[in-house]
Amino acid sequence: MARAKEKSKNSTFVWKGIDKANRNASGELEAANLKTAKMLLRRQGIRIKKIRKHSRSIFSIGEVVKVRDVVFLTRQLATMIEAGIPIAQSLRGIAVGHEKEAVKQLLVKIREDVETGTNLSSSLRKHPGQFNRLYTALVTVGEESGTLDILMNKIATYLEKIEAIKSKVRSALFYPAMVIIVAIVIVAILLIVVIPEFESLFSDFGADLPSLTRWIVSLSHTFQEYWVIILLASMVLGTILVFSYKRSSKMQGMMDQFLLRIPIFGPIIRKSIIARVSRTLATMFGAGIPLVDALETVSTAAGNRIYSNGLLKVRRDVSTGRSLEGSMSDTGLFPGMVLQMVSTGEESGELEKMLDKAAEFYENEVDNAVAVIASLVEPFLIIILGIIVGTIVIAMYLPIFKLGAVF
Repeated sequence: MARAKEKSKNSTFVWKGIDKANRNASGELEAANLKTAKMLLRRQGIRIKKIRKHSRSIFSIGEVVKVRDVVFLTRQLATMIEAGIPIAQSLRGIAVGHEKEAVKQLLVKIREDVETGTNLSSSLRKHPGQFNRLYTALVTVGEESGTLDILMNKIATYLEKIEAIKSKVRSALFYPAMVIIVAIVIVAILLIVVIPEFESLFSDFGADLPSLTRWIVSLSHTFQEYWVIILLASMVLGTILVFSYKRSSKMQGMMDQFLLRIPIFGPIIRKSIIARVSRTLATMFGAGIPLVDALETVSTAAGNRIYSNGLLKVRRDVSTGRSLEGSMSDTGLFPGMVLQMVSTGEESGELEKMLDKAAEFYENEVDNAVAVIASLVEPFLIIILGIIVGTIVIAMYLPIFKLGAVF
């Protein structure tokens, strides 16, 4: 447990230097801190020229090389290895034929490592932003068992399915978020630009304004006076929350717990996590990775700290001899259907098959839930937006209607 916590705190460092063969070398390395990173590189015989903590900005390679790029090169590499082409030559061929410069640079670095005698899995571990622990673990198994081409295809299929489920969850959350943002922008424009024009018109009436109109005008005054402060405060608060989330494990736990409890969207997020966990565990177990080792990697792939901590507890219990089903049941995070399929898989020796079925079931559940949300939430949000904008419009026209009634 302590080892797993320590790994989760590791940072990624980008380095350049001179290797044992007196050639320029570069790569990425996971370590607890800068001092540890330098020590690990020196042990490898690297004379360090430059080392820095890896930046996760949108301009870094880690962000430019997308999952679909990794899937594409994984499929190509599997095909070329199956055809008997050496790995270094395969990497060169894929790099030459790829149109994205970031992918080419990544493949060149991996090829250079492979050509110096480093095995593929070790080369990939230097780029954790693109190849996670599950990926490198499966590549290691493929190298040791001589089934690298089979496992590379399996990795590509796994990545495609996991990315598909993530995409569905994002699509379920994207539309409501956009409607809320548009509503805020429209209301702000009305309060800052439109209502002052009506207010100047009302000043010529010489009559008392309706209560709703007075309230909207008062709100407009407040917003016009403090909108810069409100905007800056919102930006500062958002920045603080983002940094707090990244740096505080307690904050991450609270946010992940909150996401699981959100009405309507919480169950979709929970089902997507269960599908991802089931798919990941099935893939690793099917590749021959011991269950205890697989659970440690699965905990990092869960994408939610509540489930990650629960899976680490499952790993600890399984390592003492408990059944997987009993350990998962104690966490209270997995529904009865999953527990029953895991129990059946353990008893029949077909755990991989049962976990795959559980993953397929919950992937379909997410599909159906997203379809329902698209049909129900869209009109609901439009109604809410209409009520907000309509209330402001009515408040502005009430004095005009009142004046017309007098004449």
